[in-house]
Amino acid sequence: MILNEMRCKFSKIKLKPFMSFGKMPMANGFLSKKDFHKEFFYNLEVGFNKKNYLFQVNDHPKSPHIFNNNYPFYTNKSRIMTSHFKKYFLWAKRNFLKRNSKIIEVGSNDGTFLKNFKKNGFQHLGFEPSSNVAKYSKKINKVNVWNKFFNEKNCKKLSKFKNSTDLICAANVISHIPNLKDMIRGIDILLSKKGVFIFEEPYLGSMFSKISYDQIYDAHIFIFSLHSVRSIFSEYDFDLIDALPQKTHGGSMRYVIARKGERKIKKSVTKLIKNEKKQCLDKISSCLKFKKNCLKSKSKFQNQIFSLKKSGKKIYGYAASAKSSTVLNFCRIDNKYIDYVVDSTKEKIGKYTPGTHIPIVSETFFRKNYPDIVILNSWNHKKEIISKEKKYVKMGGKFISHVK
Repeated sequence: MILNEMRCKFSKIKLKPFMSFGKMPMANGFLSKKDFHKEFFYNLEVGFNKKNYLFQVNDHPKSPHIFNNNYPFYTNKSRIMTSHFKKYFLWAKRNFLKRNSKIIEVGSNDGTFLKNFKKNGFQHLGFEPSSNVAKYSKKINKVNVWNKFFNEKNCKKLSKFKNSTDLICAANVISHIPNLKDMIRGIDILLSKKGVFIFEEPYLGSMFSKISYDQIYDAHIFIFSLHSVRSIFSEYDFDLIDALPQKTHGGSMRYVIARKGERKIKKSVTKLIKNEKKQCLDKISSCLKFKKNCLKSKSKFQNQIFSLKKSGKKIYGYAASAKSSTVLNFCRIDNKYIDYVVDSTKEKIGKYTPGTHIPIVSETFFRKNYPDIVILNSWNHKKEIISKEKKYVKMGGKFISHVK
């Protein structure tokens, strides 16, 4: 396949993609049968900028196609993530907040994280571009939410938060923002002198070691490392002062950013940077190794599924996740091999998976019609899913995944 030219979305320098995952649909583009003929596809290519160490996708659909009025993801669907955000809040409160601190969350979704700040009396505001989850967060969690994108233009309008926000936080959303420079300028407008910007994202080192290429899809424009985060923020006089590995999303990193010289840089940053150098995360060689591993993983997973189907096994997928779209389309595992995909989100049930057109059914349907094999589409929630489906396991049901 001929790879297209691309430009780094941060520096604008020309890059050459090192890999293509082929034609992909919108990862969250769950659709009705009548819309199959007009489904949108794009070429999913990835590149690496050797100067700022930024791993990024090439062509991607514009954000209104992704964060629309019916964005089909609610954080509170996961008990583990709800618990994680409570612990995240307590950690942030203990380390960075005063009684009168102001807080802003970028991409507040259904308000699961933000409600912890509200309950503790903090002046808060969430930015959430998808109207359905923004409305839900205001109605159910009673949090203050602005149904807008977080950018420089909108940040300038927040006079009450200007240069007085002690914490700007985000989780699994910064990788979705194509214009990082604009986002950082917005942070600069709002953050207090000693304020911090804290964000969590799937970690490049974890993705490479697990060969979890399903982290790459249209909304995940970047996969960050400490090298890339430090390089990008240093251009705007910010320091990476701390970094804490997280178990969420199959391996994430929590980054803590502060104005240059205002806070001490923790020893953990130096230690993790050294580890990244050992893994060659600052070099294109690690990307080329990842490419080889992805192709091996694809072949192995295809052979496993094709063999199971040939032997007459009934196969379901569990969780109509965005990330599973990359795996199923890259491996060409469609409705000929998987009978149904099980999900608990009402907006997805009754629709079909993007590209592969597998019907999405409820958990109730699953429990009345057990298959022989279940593919864990959200493999990072394995413990939570198996705990929910103990009866299926007791009856001899088997869970498998492309990630070991």
